[in-house]
Amino acid sequence: MRIPRLLLVLAGFLGALMSPLLPAFAQDLGQGLGRDLGLIQTRGRDLVTPNGEVFLVKGIGLGNWLVPEGYMFKFKKARSPREIERLIELAIGKEDAGRFWERFRENYVGEEDVAFLARAGFNTLRLPLHYKLFMTEPTTTRADAPVNFEGPGWALLDRFVGWSRKHGLRVILDLHAAPGGQTGINHDDGTGFPLMFYVRRDWQRTIELWKEIARRYRDEPAILAYELLNEPISTYHDEDLLNPLLEPFYREATAAIRAIDPKRIIILAGAQWDQNLRVFGPPFAENLVYVYHQFWSSTRQDAVQEYVNFSLRNNVPVLLGEAGEFNNRWNHEYRLLNERNRMGWSYWTYKNLASPTTIASIRPPAGWDKIMALAAMADPDLEKAGLTRSEAQGILDAYLEAIRFRDVEIRPCYLRSLGLAPDLEEACAAQKRAGTGD
Repeated sequence: MRIPRLLLVLAGFLGALMSPLLPAFAQDLGQGLGRDLGLIQTRGRDLVTPNGEVFLVKGIGLGNWLVPEGYMFKFKKARSPREIERLIELAIGKEDAGRFWERFRENYVGEEDVAFLARAGFNTLRLPLHYKLFMTEPTTTRADAPVNFEGPGWALLDRFVGWSRKHGLRVILDLHAAPGGQTGINHDDGTGFPLMFYVRRDWQRTIELWKEIARRYRDEPAILAYELLNEPISTYHDEDLLNPLLEPFYREATAAIRAIDPKRIIILAGAQWDQNLRVFGPPFAENLVYVYHQFWSSTRQDAVQEYVNFSLRNNVPVLLGEAGEFNNRWNHEYRLLNERNRMGWSYWTYKNLASPTTIASIRPPAGWDKIMALAAMADPDLEKAGLTRSEAQGILDAYLEAIRFRDVEIRPCYLRSLGLAPDLEEACAAQKRAGTGD
């Protein structure tokens, strides 16, 4: 039976005895879960299925897969995707670095991960995207320069959406790294400034990318929504200048998308870490959802009242797009707070290295401390980090195996804190007895 097997496998992550069950578990999950999906739409403050039932988003973000972040490698200085890429190239050379990233994208999220998340009880996966995987860099600074939509991201995305559809999951496509950068910090992989708002070429290329996504996926019901930008305009930049540009960008992008894909939900992120919805006027189109992010806050009503008021005032859905990276008690209380206020949620993040605050924790391979030491240097040097190129290659190869679903450690208490996987109560109790279930 499938549910007892899930229980045994996840309990087995707390010790080594059950690990041989993992391949069978993943195979079992992959059978017969697909179902016909229709487009989710908005109705007042709610999302609804084609048959009119309220659809409360219960999601998880798949961070680090297509937009690498330094803290998920435990790197102190190599933080942005481009800095991480330079570090890996320095460690093992350009050709082997290229092969590393191919295997990384192949292994970090596979069908086993998607099947597991579906069986655990999630209904939505939020997938961060990096523009560079889907389009080539321009050879001119002209704003009207043609865009070539080529890159490995399309095949990865096609496959991922197919897995999600097969297992009955919805997908939010989240542009985490837009051309030029929309946030101005490391995870948008820009220059340190949100150039998308300053440079017309980058503004236009971002809209062109969304138009291409809409063209390719306009008939795909598994895609719940297009999230146009992640965390635009950080607190480190000129808010007075940039905030008034956010809604005009959303209007232009939404009109361009809707000319191709007229009924898809579009998610609009607030400014300043998605926490500032005051930049918005009344909704300018149908089927809009607004999103906010919150980490480590109070779990009292006043922590969300601003977003509830926005939802009530405008009669639109508001979604918690990122939360977590704290403890399971906070996860539980903050989730319930949002649910009581008719707001769905997507926690952050599914998988991380040596982390007690994610569902899946990657076990660091032997020697990873040397890779971390290299990444902590202002001027990385293999010899000073106590590494040879062949040793670095071996450590990175071991990491590529450690990120596979079959080798990660699953934390059942995290799932239980989100109200999912009720059959894991016993496994969670065992985790608590081991002192790792808070």
